[in-house]
Parts: sequence; C-alpha cells; structure tokens
Amino acid sequence: MKCPYCGHMEDKVIDSRPTDEGSAIRRRRECLKCNRRYTTYEKIENIAVMVVKKDKSREVFNRDKILKGMIKACEKRPVSISDLERVADEIESYVYSSQKREISTHEIGEMIMEKLKDLDEVAYVRFASVYRQFKDINTFMDEVKKLIKEK
Repeated sequence: MKCPYCGHMEDKVIDSRPTDEGSAIRRRRECLKCNRRYTTYEKIENIAVMVVKKDKSREVFNRDKILKGMIKACEKRPVSISDLERVADEIESYVYSSQKREISTHEIGEMIMEKLKDLDEVAYVRFASVYRQFKDINTFMDEVKKLIKEK
C-alpha cells in the first residue's frame, strides 16, 4: 500500500476489523518510512451484472433504481424505508447470487411486484400500473380483480 503522505510502498497493519455493515475490512496502517498512520478499506468486488432492458439495451445493475421505484410507489403509504431497503437488499442478493451475468428488467420487475404485494397492495398496484404500462382503466381493473381473487 502506498503511503498517502510520503509515497513509500511499505507499511505495517496495526489494526484490522470489519465495518459496521460487515461489507468491508477497515485497516489502520503505519508507514515504515515516515511512521504516519492512515486507514484503508478492503471490500469484495462485485462482478457486474448487466440488466437487459425491453429495447435490448444493457446497463449495469443498480440497486438504487429498485429502491427509488419502490419509494415512488409507496408515497403516502404506511411502508417504512427500512422495509423497502430490506426488499432492495433481497433482490440485490438474488441478482448477485444467481450466478447470471445478465438479468432482464422483466424478471426484476416481477420480483419487485411480488415483494410489494406482500408489503402494501396499493403500492403494488401503483408499481404495476407503471411497470406494465396499463393502457386504460380496464387493464387497471383487471389487475385489481386479480389481486382481490388471490385473497
């Protein structure tokens, strides 16, 4: 590790511990030349998973997009941010543990809707109306009827 103060390439690790989230290791280091201390963080590099959109274009998976969409669907609803973050974490975990290099927006959207259905039915219908691009009131009513039937 290169010392940020003098540029020397040798140091010793004084302390090593996991971060609060457990997603990284925090290391306190001391430069063997100037004896100044600094902190580094070591974390696992995620393998990029590409999301295949409806128009066949691709972009890197982004957990924040999932969270933003769910927050929008849950506006003025009794759903906590911590519940939405938990759902986003579950979906992100599935995406990275699936060993797939690509995943479709369709598959992600269906997972989100399934999770929202359990959290809040109104948020589910809101999300579904945007995600499935309901063309008219009949399409909307069909989705609501399906929801009622499942109860």
